[in-house]
Amino acid sequence: MGRKGYLLPLLIGICAAGLFVSTLGIGAQPADPQQAPQVQAPRGQPGQPGQPGRAGQAGQAGAAGRGTGFPGMGRGAAPRAADPKDIVAMAAALPAAAAVKPKQPRRILILNRCNGFVTSSIPLATVMLQMIGDKTGAWSADASWDADVINEENLKKYDVVLLNSTTGAFLDEADNPAVTAARRKALLDFVRGGKGIVGLHGAVDAYRAQAPRAAAGGAPGAPGAPGGAARGAAGGAPPAPAGGAAPRAAGAGSPMATQPVSSWPEFTKMMNGLFKYHWTNQLCHVKIDDPASPINASFKGQTYQITDETYTYGQDSYSRTNAHILTSLDYSKMSDEDKAKEPAGTKRTDGDYGISWIRREGKGRVFYEAHGHMHHVFAITPWIEHLIAGIQYAAGDLEADDSPSVKPR
Repeated sequence: MGRKGYLLPLLIGICAAGLFVSTLGIGAQPADPQQAPQVQAPRGQPGQPGQPGRAGQAGQAGAAGRGTGFPGMGRGAAPRAADPKDIVAMAAALPAAAAVKPKQPRRILILNRCNGFVTSSIPLATVMLQMIGDKTGAWSADASWDADVINEENLKKYDVVLLNSTTGAFLDEADNPAVTAARRKALLDFVRGGKGIVGLHGAVDAYRAQAPRAAAGGAPGAPGAPGGAARGAAGGAPPAPAGGAAPRAAGAGSPMATQPVSSWPEFTKMMNGLFKYHWTNQLCHVKIDDPASPINASFKGQTYQITDETYTYGQDSYSRTNAHILTSLDYSKMSDEDKAKEPAGTKRTDGDYGISWIRREGKGRVFYEAHGHMHHVFAITPWIEHLIAGIQYAAGDLEADDSPSVKPR
């Protein structure tokens, strides 16, 4: 879909947002007329720039939500545009400035393609990142739902690739190993050659090899096979995986039978994590592991609370010897009842659950932020500022200590 294809949803979205604002009085008198929230569809097109594009593998969002009057917008199945109400709340929370002034004009490629579970906040994250760029001048951002944009020539235009909850084997084409290999190489070369990669939320729920899981009620199930139902929120339909994706099991408490195994170890090591289990939309305490990092400046050294989907990672996939941990779950403040929700068979033995971190990959830079599932998170200003700073680190504009938190033995 090109920009013209978004015109009708854009116009309807503007009207819907205007009706909402006028009815509830939210944002009707912004302090700065220049910063009034603007409802917009994500820029960019699903296919290769300048060429007709294939439709990306969207799957199902698995999250019931508010309807907005036409398919593809809001919180329903695999939305391609954000709910205007969420955009209004998000826009009001955007900071006035970026963490630092960019050293040069920066360009970001937001990749939204999923070959597994599709997070319904993907369009909202896309719009937010584009609005931040427009408002602060930190970057300009293009968005794509098609993995064709990950190629050596196209990536020359960008400073950062942002993986926007890209689950499953998001670069792969099951029937074309050559294309798969070329995309994987292009992404790794891009980062290792001196550019940046940012992972948001579901970006580490990627490239899990198929392995037995327990389906709802404890019955065995295998991804992609009968009995291996995918997790969904509010009774949402399971996604339609492609390219060997391994969807999550039904229900957040449904355990893996074994520790997750990566089907692309180089990617998993680069991102420093492979999804295993998550606590479902509950209050968690997040501690600041490096108060001196400029990426954590918005938290002012204080532990904060957040209600969202909080990930855990395979025992060997996440390590402080492989990354500089910025924030992590304050496990000591979690109740015994909530701790027990993590499947005992694959429970981490160290009680260490990172939330955000940075690391070097060759000459390039990696930033990951685990939260960003629930829509209200995108209206939390300190969290947004943390995300902006992390992206600017990945782009090479913000200097930060990225040495491993624990020196490898």
